Amino acid sequence: MSAHQLLLLGDAVLTRHGQGFGPFDLRVDAGERVALLGPSGAGKSTLLKLMAGDIAPTRGDVLLDGEPVAAMDARQRARRRAVLPQSHQVAFGLPVELVVSLGRWAGADDARWVRQALAWASAAHLLGRRFDQLSGGEQARVQLARVLAQLADVEQGLLLVDEPLASLDPGLQLELLDTLTRFCRERGHALVAVLHDIPQALNGFERLVLVRGGQVQADLAAGEAALPALQTLFGLRLRALRVPDGGWALSARRLEALA
Repeated sequence: MSAHQLLLLGDAVLTRHGQGFGPFDLRVDAGERVALLGPSGAGKSTLLKLMAGDIAPTRGDVLLDGEPVAAMDARQRARRRAVLPQSHQVAFGLPVELVVSLGRWAGADDARWVRQALAWASAAHLLGRRFDQLSGGEQARVQLARVLAQLADVEQGLLLVDEPLASLDPGLQLELLDTLTRFCRERGHALVAVLHDIPQALNGFERLVLVRGGQVQADLAAGEAALPALQTLFGLRLRALRVPDGGWALSARRLEALA
């Protein structure tokens, strides 16, 4: 699959409730894995919503394959990008398989893709359960299965996730991060994730976009060279250690504690 331009924010600016966000000037290509990092309230989720086309910029353009994403109809967007928001609430006590099937658009073999997506999300055992009777972690897995089902038979799409692993235990976090990475690599999807876990970002992503105060502070490769920018962003002293599998482990201390 050729890596073509997937998403471009050209100096997009958003004004909401009197607060300005941007300008954002970013490009994400097919197959890239990009982590959005920053303190709480920095504007990461707002930037993700701009990328998704859920909100339109006050000024500037957000283009998906050259088209303004906010101007696409719902079906167009659903076939080219999937979004996993922070909240997993569903208004009714729907069966798990129905929640996952909401990611499909009346395509062929929908039932097969629903079962496969639940298996990918380590949630096959939840078939037949009611969504509102699941734990927070189980609901997170079902919603992850929904977006996997949505892009299962699409190539070079865009998967946008907001804190997708926050309510899961550490072992399942690693398993599902591997699942997301493999799923996107096999289909050429770009993956953009809002994260608070710095080691996850360093170990699972190629690029780090650092956001603070509604502005992009840095856009840099993931790795040890990113530590000074991360220290400044979070006000931490970070020390990285290589682990046997080739990843990174971090120790962190608040700068005030070192004074």
